[in-house]
Amino acid sequence: MLKKPLDQLQLLPTSNDRRDRAGQSLPERMNFGLNALIKALLFRRWYVLGAVAALAAAIYYGPTLLLGPQVVADVAVRGDFIQTIVASGHIEAPFRVDIGTQVTGVVVNVPVKEGQIVKTGEPLIVLDGREIQATVVQAEGVVSQNEARLRQIQTVTLPSAEQTLKEMQATLLNAQSLSGRVMRLKSSGFATQAALDDATKALNIAQSQVRSAELQVASNRPGGSDYVIAQTQVDQAHAALATAKSRLDYTTVVAPRDGTLISRAVEIGSVAQPGKVLMTLSPAGETQIVVQIDEKSLGLVAVGQAALVSADAYSKQTFPAKVIFVNPAIDLQRAAVEVKLQAPDPPSYLRQDMTVSVDIEVARRPKALVLPSGSLRDVAGGKPWVLAVVAGRATKQSVQVGIVSAGKAEIIAGLEAGAITIPANNAVIKEGQRVRANVAKAAAP
Repeated sequence: MLKKPLDQLQLLPTSNDRRDRAGQSLPERMNFGLNALIKALLFRRWYVLGAVAALAAAIYYGPTLLLGPQVVADVAVRGDFIQTIVASGHIEAPFRVDIGTQVTGVVVNVPVKEGQIVKTGEPLIVLDGREIQATVVQAEGVVSQNEARLRQIQTVTLPSAEQTLKEMQATLLNAQSLSGRVMRLKSSGFATQAALDDATKALNIAQSQVRSAELQVASNRPGGSDYVIAQTQVDQAHAALATAKSRLDYTTVVAPRDGTLISRAVEIGSVAQPGKVLMTLSPAGETQIVVQIDEKSLGLVAVGQAALVSADAYSKQTFPAKVIFVNPAIDLQRAAVEVKLQAPDPPSYLRQDMTVSVDIEVARRPKALVLPSGSLRDVAGGKPWVLAVVAGRATKQSVQVGIVSAGKAEIIAGLEAGAITIPANNAVIKEGQRVRANVAKAAAP
């Protein structure tokens, strides 16, 4: 067996080899023929490779040369088109309640934490109320004392005065009778002037005692001076007691309404004083979203427009809201307008001052012809046009544009549904040039 390749074999003539007429031996002729065959095959291989390369180039570049380059295109479609204004803002309640104390005292307990939801009447801060409790006990004693004095007038003084009046009236009747008899005896000469004077004096004393008794009775009856004084003292004692109890109640600060505590600035051992804000309560219920929109969009926003809100912390969840206020004043520093929205059914995860994003629906066009706004050209010049693909060529077409929002534009005139356009960022394609639109990769409207 041969151990070398055929092209490495050396066919040398021998003395016994037969030679042809040209003087070549058979091995020499075989070597020559083999070399010729190899050269022919090498020549044909490069020829075949060249032909294949030419064919591949024709297949690859042929459509581009004949039909134009392939480009990504946009498609005009019909559908409901909603124009929105996107803004960012934060959550806040319509108002906040600052909570403090009405009496000075040392804080002995704070049973709530910041961020806790509280109910109306729930204790928030407890002060040391021992001194005020002593005042309450003292006031209760004064009330009891004055009520006893009033009862004494009603049950003792008044009946005694009425009894005294009856006795004085009886004494007066006797004095009147005696005075009459003495006057008759004096006129008959049977009584002296001294006896008449004594009878008259007794009558006058009896009359004076009756008047005094009547005044005493009137003074101790309801409406009389002594009764009114006693009743007034009772009322004043009750008022002092109510004041002391109110101050005692003030030692426990309670939630004025349902809500969430959004701040706390008090700890056990602190000295609470009137006028100092110790906690801030965000009332439960109505929730507002406050956003800032660009001044240029002021004419598009109106009260009553619907919106969709999402919190940055819960970006996959949305909830509805409605515009309730558009501030007529403009912030000169930011060239923005404050807009407030109301969420009728806010989600439970909302927190005060939470950052949110808002999409305000300012216009709606049902069954509008919509095209990606990236295909519009010369919009700023006031004469918008598009480079449409018509019969395989890039064709300039003027269009009339309606509302533009979120990368989409409403085409009022100039295009039909299904029209294919070339995005404006493609500066290679020129008007009249052949193109092949890649509709499959067209941006969805």
